[in-house]
Amino acid sequence: MASEWVCMPRLYDVTKNYFPSFQTFDHPLKLSTVVDSKGTRAPSLGSNASSRSSSMSVLVEPLTQSFDGTDPLSQFAKQEQDAIDPLTSMASEYESFKKVKSKIRDKESVDIVDETLNWNSRRLTILNRFTTSEKLSISTSFLTAPAQSHLGTDTIKVQTVVSDKVKFRLEQLDDFEDGSVRHMMDLTQQEYIQRIEQLNQELVQSWHNDQRVKALKIAIQCSKILADTSVLSFYPSQFVLVTDILDIFGKLVYDRLKQKSTSGPESMRQANMDSARDTCQNWFFKIASIRELLPRLYVEMAILKCYEFLNENYENALVRLTKAIRGVGDPLVAVYARCYLIRTGVSVLAPNKTYIYQNFKDFVTIYQTTFSGAIRSELNRQRVDMIVYLSLYGPALNFILEALVHKNNLYNEEILKDVQNVKNNGTILMAILHAFQPEFIAAHAFEFVNVLSLSNTEGISKSQLFKALGSSMSTSSSLCESKQAFLQEVFKTINTFTDPREYIMSVESWAQFIATNMSINEVNRFLGEIHSRVSTSKTVCEKHHQQLRNILDKIVQHQKDIEQLLVQEYFLVYLDLFQKESLKVEACKYILDIYKRNGNDHTNDPVVINALMYIGKILNDYVNALTVEDEKRQISQLICHFIRKVYFENDFEKQLSFYVEARGTFSNLDAVYNTLVHSVNKLAMETCQIVQYKHTRKTLGFVKACVAFCFITIPSISSVQQQMDLYLLSGQVALVNNCLGQADSCFEEALNLVPELNKSLEMEGKSRTMDNYLVSFLNNMLATLVLVPDSPEQGVLYLLRLLLDVMQNYEFVMDSLPAVVYLNALDMLYVQSLDAFPYHIPGVVSNDELYGHDPKFLGEVNNLCSFVVEEILRRLSQLGSAQQYKLQATLSLELLLRIVRYADLAKDQIFLLAVNLGLLAMKHEAYLEPKYIPRILRTLEDSHKIMQDSKSPQASYIQQLLVRLNYK
Repeated sequence: MASEWVCMPRLYDVTKNYFPSFQTFDHPLKLSTVVDSKGTRAPSLGSNASSRSSSMSVLVEPLTQSFDGTDPLSQFAKQEQDAIDPLTSMASEYESFKKVKSKIRDKESVDIVDETLNWNSRRLTILNRFTTSEKLSISTSFLTAPAQSHLGTDTIKVQTVVSDKVKFRLEQLDDFEDGSVRHMMDLTQQEYIQRIEQLNQELVQSWHNDQRVKALKIAIQCSKILADTSVLSFYPSQFVLVTDILDIFGKLVYDRLKQKSTSGPESMRQANMDSARDTCQNWFFKIASIRELLPRLYVEMAILKCYEFLNENYENALVRLTKAIRGVGDPLVAVYARCYLIRTGVSVLAPNKTYIYQNFKDFVTIYQTTFSGAIRSELNRQRVDMIVYLSLYGPALNFILEALVHKNNLYNEEILKDVQNVKNNGTILMAILHAFQPEFIAAHAFEFVNVLSLSNTEGISKSQLFKALGSSMSTSSSLCESKQAFLQEVFKTINTFTDPREYIMSVESWAQFIATNMSINEVNRFLGEIHSRVSTSKTVCEKHHQQLRNILDKIVQHQKDIEQLLVQEYFLVYLDLFQKESLKVEACKYILDIYKRNGNDHTNDPVVINALMYIGKILNDYVNALTVEDEKRQISQLICHFIRKVYFENDFEKQLSFYVEARGTFSNLDAVYNTLVHSVNKLAMETCQIVQYKHTRKTLGFVKACVAFCFITIPSISSVQQQMDLYLLSGQVALVNNCLGQADSCFEEALNLVPELNKSLEMEGKSRTMDNYLVSFLNNMLATLVLVPDSPEQGVLYLLRLLLDVMQNYEFVMDSLPAVVYLNALDMLYVQSLDAFPYHIPGVVSNDELYGHDPKFLGEVNNLCSFVVEEILRRLSQLGSAQQYKLQATLSLELLLRIVRYADLAKDQIFLLAVNLGLLAMKHEAYLEPKYIPRILRTLEDSHKIMQDSKSPQASYIQQLLVRLNYK
């Protein structure tokens, strides 16, 4: 039926209808109902009084109703009028909120202290660090429910005389002291924590049941637990668990007294305050009656805040308790008691730190007892070495010193001076280095180095001290003046460490300081010294790989010029210390990631490039068939980013040589090859832009070399889809650069890959067909082939014929998609029949100039059009057999429009085909949108008018077609 197809020449000019334009001063989305704060609309440029009055009659939109007359965009416009953008408004509101909050904080007495002294942030660290596998014991009378446990409350309720009630409660405390305690032995750590939690719940439950005496008993028994040092390594965690209960007890007492003092009407306020004061005194009297020192101290410290109701100075109580702690004989128990005292003292915001300093001095006074014979005997019995024992003092002593020097350097120099005269002062020095401000330590850097180098403490090595000093100096913003001399003094001691573990542990903490403050030569020397000390033993490298990695990370992260670091002599050598391939790969990934974020935008330094190539090759060689896809993706992204950063400016040949070298180096990564192909194509286009499409012999040879690079590289990529895309892109680049033979080869290879394309692709756990991709690819190819001149060796429209052959042999999942490609092929063929193509490439002689509208060429075009139409009709028949009437009708109308625009309707078979297609679509009009066919008919009417105006013979045939389609 389509054998008579003849392309009609275009007898009319294609014009574009532009929308009328006019100047405006208002945003098109801005409603004219914007009102100011007084209810009047703000004046705008280019508007007059009449427009303002008429604009107020705009219909009310839902958004307008929801936002008090203005939609969100209008609100933003109003804010813009007031020179306040939304972010500025939010910021000002936040600043106002902070000011109000700070005023409330100043007026009210709150127990929230600075985050530096927040104990809650330390709890989890202590519980995770100080654990034990030994059996524990606990002494209490409240984990079981004896018959007498509930008699106290009932008996108290019977008492009516206050003196009798007080007497009875004192008798209860005496009964407790007489020995109702039960001992639980051989508890695991988890069971011990569960028992402590049970005590916590029992205390809260007793309090809410008005069993105040029982709650006090539980607090006393918990305090007694802190005297137990039978498992030394667990004592810091034991302290945390028990003091949590004491904190809850103190809060319950305080909240109860606070409620009692503020409840009731205003007229009863003074009486209530007096009652609260009496109750508070009663609590302290009860606590004073506790016979043992440690529970009496802890329980009083727990309710220290209640001195508020006695109108007494906290300072007196803090000083008294400080002196009372001197009666605790065990130095470990005593230091944690002082820690708890300072915790509670900080919570009441006592401004005077005299009592804290006195606690520290008391600890220094008894410090030497930690090395006494009795302590050593206990350590031997529990098989605990001195290193572990001294570490137990860390949390308490650190907190004491941090509280002492927090926002106040009054005692710093005095403490440092006193510690120098203390024998075995390593423990105290460690606490000082952790607690003191880095700025103070930096200001006294040489003094600290001198003190640390002279320290000789059993259980605290110099390596630990210098590691702590390095960590503090690394975070200091103000450094000593003679940094070079200071570092030399530090390493005079560090270099004397013969144990590799001590040496690496020390230098690890100094890596950041050196990278941040020293020259690149010092950094290089630092890496060289580590390499010379460690590389002699493979065992040492494997054992301390994490410390070596930390050193590398700190150097790379804090080095200001990463490229200067890459060219240093010992940097790449340092990588060889990582014996395991996986460890070296992780280090290389980190280096490339830092280079990606901190490196220069471009580099052309050959030494830097060689270093990065060496690092990238390590990553490339690590990739194999067993490597997971995510790992490949990460490595590929890092290497691709490095490749894109290499830029030799106008030395294009050197740039291409680098890409050739990279292709040989990174042979295991498809994504890198993809990037290389894109980069070389970009290089070819930059060359084309420089010569402005007028290649010389040299530039043309260079561009051909670029295309050849791409043509050789693309087959190494495993993904057929990527190969097709890259061949098409490379062919387009070759075409633009007038490399016609290379362009034909690329397009031909791309089309030959279509049969190898997978029918479906797995994405996000779902199988997705590749039909849509292929249709998009072929449409792109058709648009390109418009400009590709025919090769004299291949014949007329060889590439188009190859595309149509590929289409016939490919099995589409969706039956309608091939017809879409054929329709676009019909568009392309019609363009080939025109005297002049709608677009050209400078310097490329396309078929319109090559054939000059030759009749033989037009005959071939018409024959191909007939073939394409036949294929479309065959697909329409298949859709009808499959009862896909909607697709059949839609494609019929699309083909009808092309026949009207492109074909000679004077041919009977063509005209009859057009009529049949229209009738077929109308037959299935129910499956289409209601306005679809009327819109198509209006399009035909517009075509008839254009043809009639241009006096084309096609006009009469279009009119007959409209009549046959019963157009009204």
